[in-house]
Amino acid sequence: MKIVLPLVLTLSTVLSFHAAAKGNLSQRATDLPELVLGTDDAGFAISQKEFQMETGKAYALTISSTGSKECAFEAHSFFDNVWMRKVEAGGIEIKANGFYEIEFEDEGEVELFFVPIKPGKYAFECAGFASKGMAGTFIVE
Repeated sequence: MKIVLPLVLTLSTVLSFHAAAKGNLSQRATDLPELVLGTDDAGFAISQKEFQMETGKAYALTISSTGSKECAFEAHSFFDNVWMRKVEAGGIEIKANGFYEIEFEDEGEVELFFVPIKPGKYAFECAGFASKGMAGTFIVE
């Protein structure tokens, strides 16, 4: 009996995970709140400081810039720990294994479609402007 209970619990956990993972998860993306860069008069505020996500779930994130400040959007650790399905910008769809920065020189918008693969807290920032408030965190559970 001592062996049967752990075996039953393990088997039920494996089967419930398998049932939850059926289908093409990358095609059912959950929209995250839009991240807008440069939302105040000085151009240093951002619309969202924290994003909550789960591993194995597809997400769509729109990042836009008001163009008030040039922003090199960096999230190295986050980008290293997601499966990037595609990036859409300016009517173009880009499929790449990964990247480390998105540079907004003027007003613009990019849409990211991805699946987080590793839990953790991942910082993002506009390079050189984190101390002025252009920074936040992606939290993946």
